Amino acid sequence: MITKPSTASSMNVMLLGSGGREHALAWKIVQSSLLQSLYIIPGNAGTSQCGMNVSIQHHDIEALKAFALSHAVDMLVVGPEGPLVDGITDHFASDLRTSHIAVIGPSGKGAMLEGSKDFAKTFMGRYGIPTAEHKTFFSENIERGIDFIHHLPPPYVLKADGLAAGKGVVIAETAEEAVNELYAMIKDRKFGDAGKKVIIEQYLDGIELSVFVLTDGISYLILPSAKDYKRIGEGDTGPNTGGMGSISPVPFADYTFMKKVEDRIIRPTIMGLQKENIRYHGFIYFGLMNVDGDPFVIEYNVRMGDPEAECILPRLSSDLLALFDATSHGRLNTMTLDTDPRFCTTVILVSKGYPGEYEKGKIITGIEKTEGSIVFHAGSRKDDDTGRTVTSGGRVLAVTSLAPTLKQALNTSYLNADIIDFEGKSFRKDLGQDLLKYYPDDHTAL
Repeated sequence: MITKPSTASSMNVMLLGSGGREHALAWKIVQSSLLQSLYIIPGNAGTSQCGMNVSIQHHDIEALKAFALSHAVDMLVVGPEGPLVDGITDHFASDLRTSHIAVIGPSGKGAMLEGSKDFAKTFMGRYGIPTAEHKTFFSENIERGIDFIHHLPPPYVLKADGLAAGKGVVIAETAEEAVNELYAMIKDRKFGDAGKKVIIEQYLDGIELSVFVLTDGISYLILPSAKDYKRIGEGDTGPNTGGMGSISPVPFADYTFMKKVEDRIIRPTIMGLQKENIRYHGFIYFGLMNVDGDPFVIEYNVRMGDPEAECILPRLSSDLLALFDATSHGRLNTMTLDTDPRFCTTVILVSKGYPGEYEKGKIITGIEKTEGSIVFHAGSRKDDDTGRTVTSGGRVLAVTSLAPTLKQALNTSYLNADIIDFEGKSFRKDLGQDLLKYYPDDHTAL
């Protein structure tokens, strides 16, 4: 475990999560001059290189509080959405023993921006935030849902209202397929309780991008833009996954476009949170669609994205823990965000069968042979018997590279993706091809 010498301003930090996002956060936090000790709960094989992994379940709030108190924790950084939607911020804030601990993550009400797509769409409507035409349906009015499908032109977007691990969105090409999916989600519980309510919305034809802000509920800092590749197959085919890779920055997210994003989306969102007295100290993800130069919100998330975190955080030159500290004290307006101008690319290595069923426990080799990339662990663990690093999830590793050009960054990530090996390894080989056209001098075959 990395423990730094104690100073008057040093902090003990707990980080919740076990994925690539959390390894990226841990990697960045441990660089801070403000850090004394970092505890990752539960962490993975990669986060153990940044701090101490601690085996506590996220839902065991009392155990988390007890650990925080016994280790003099000053700050809790919540990586995944589940604990936030379950109200972990409120649990810590309402307990006199832990109310002094800063929590980076919104209140339970704020987390509903991700926890309920119906809540998020209604919020957008109240504040005039541009999004697709939509309606919400459930078991009692499913026939109206069928009528609404026939009202819209194809294709059709159906979204489970609740959390579905990034997989609760279906794009149906025909009305018949959309109706079948509606029944599968509501009646057959394709996505469990997350699909008790389903949002059907207009398909927006454009280019997706991810925009993040860090906010203290009043002020905000806009992080570098990124593009996430969700589909499992090359050419954006097959089912949605948690993310097969990401690239930062996004070339069309220039000053003019981002001014529209800030004026029409970011600022109204922050003002809406203030108006509704929603406590919000943390990240907001704006999943956007660029439709002929105009931004529309596809969805909110209430934390850093994954795999976007793996290509955004390496581009931050600022001290992330200092930014978190300012966020928790409501003085983010005194901070600036410094960004590495280079391109950053992340290629995700996944297990055979993902996003469906997959085997675990496959030995991972070759990480130590990589050069020029940061390898963030996502679904990995140390085998108790052999000490070898083995797979433990669908998304296993994120191979991240920084370079002056997009092509160079992609080449480095792909070179190292080939060096790393485990049984059943696969990855998309077409990441960034859709963006190279924006850089004529860099547009050659990879």
